[in-house]
Amino acid sequence: MTTQKRSYLTRAGREKLEAELNELRNVRRLDVMDHLYKAKESSGTEENSDYEDARNEQAFLEGRILEVEGLLKNAVLIEESHAPGGRIKIGSHFTLLSDEGDKGEYTVVGSAEAAAAHGRISNESPVGHAVLGHRKGDKVDVKIPAGVIKYSIVSVD
Repeated sequence: MTTQKRSYLTRAGREKLEAELNELRNVRRLDVMDHLYKAKESSGTEENSDYEDARNEQAFLEGRILEVEGLLKNAVLIEESHAPGGRIKIGSHFTLLSDEGDKGEYTVVGSAEAAAAHGRISNESPVGHAVLGHRKGDKVDVKIPAGVIKYSIVSVD
C-alpha cells in the first residue's frame, strides 16, 4: 500500500485543483470518450493511429485525475501568513537579498502551487527549505548543484 505525502495548499490552490478535477471528470473525459468512439468507428482498432492517440490521451487524462484526487485527498490547508517579523512558515511572504545584491519577494507554498516566476516557491525547493523557521535578519545558505548561495532575510510580512 502506497501512501502519498501531504500536499500543502492555499484555499485558492485547493479551489483551482477542485475546478480542474471537475473539468477533467465532466468535460475532458467526455471529449476523450467521444474521440475514442469516433476513431474506433472510422477504422476499427487495428493499426489505427487515431485510435491509439485517443487511448494515449485517455491514459494521460485518467492519470491526471488520479494525481489531482490524491493531492486533494492529502491536502493540508494553509493560510497565507501576514505576521511581520515572525518565523517563515508555509504561507509566509518574505524578501531575500543575495550576497550578489539580487533581491526577491517570495511566498512559501506547497509543491502543487509552486510557480517560481510568480514568487511562489515550494517548501521542498532549496530556497523554501532553507528559509523555513528563520526570521527577518537571519542569514541562510542555500545549497544548489552549482554550490551555495548566501541570502539575508530582509523582511517577513
